[in-house]
Amino acid sequence: MKETNISNSKQSSWKSKIASYYKLTKPGITLYVMLTAGASHYVAVQGNIIHQTLLETLVGIALGSAGALSLNQYLERDLDALMVRTQSRPLPSGDLRPHEALLFGVTLLLAGTVYLTLTVGRLPAFLMALSAGIYLFLYTPLKTRSYLATLVGAIPGALPVLIGWSAATGSIEFGSVLISSIAFLWQLPHVLALGWLLREDYNRVGFLLTPPTDPQGKQIGRHMVYHSAALLIVSGLPTLIGMTGAIYLLGAVALGVVTLILSVLAAINMSEVSARKIFRWSLLYQPFLLSLLLIDSIR
Repeated sequence: MKETNISNSKQSSWKSKIASYYKLTKPGITLYVMLTAGASHYVAVQGNIIHQTLLETLVGIALGSAGALSLNQYLERDLDALMVRTQSRPLPSGDLRPHEALLFGVTLLLAGTVYLTLTVGRLPAFLMALSAGIYLFLYTPLKTRSYLATLVGAIPGALPVLIGWSAATGSIEFGSVLISSIAFLWQLPHVLALGWLLREDYNRVGFLLTPPTDPQGKQIGRHMVYHSAALLIVSGLPTLIGMTGAIYLLGAVALGVVTLILSVLAAINMSEVSARKIFRWSLLYQPFLLSLLLIDSIR
């Protein structure tokens, strides 16, 4: 009976450890990166996908993204322990030790980069490494130093478009730059809204993802409007260059107009309610836009 209890305890411990490693990869963000790259891949080949190439691309991106996200938590473990939102993460909670997270993250990132190199080419692998490098060595330390971190942090979120496209075509073309620009601009109202909602936690650790001299959110609101207006304009350009049709254009304009209206309302009166509306809408915007790209890309 005692041996059975010990065995069950060990099994439970392993399950808990595996769950902690899984949480370390931020699976929701990893999935978003995969979907963005997959949609870009599809548009690049005008729907004529080679399933093996697509699968290899997604596997490599999943490994690399999971590794970078794990390493981000390793680098920010002390700050995460101070914030209410992040205190339950695997490292602050003590479910994993720092050296375990470091080894896990490095292994995944290297595995993803090498895998992409061997399967779909050096360019996608380089872009993956570049994305991880910007995320870990520019964005992460910049968060406590400058509001520019908001802009820098949007770059790794846009690069999956180029990774998926280059894995399909072997190059970076104007169409991929356009879609990447849309992904870049979409993140800015999203991050600013989140930054306002979490401003107390962020202030506790010195994160400057929102302007430090803007207690009323006036500057954040203006920036949301600027970025949303740019997003509305840029999101219509794929149709103008012949990548997509009228269905995409109408949908993209509708999505952009809603984003801009919500941003204007937030700029007039920045509050928990207005910021939360933008944040929740932004979570819907990207999958809607990617769906429009998939159903109305020119074949």
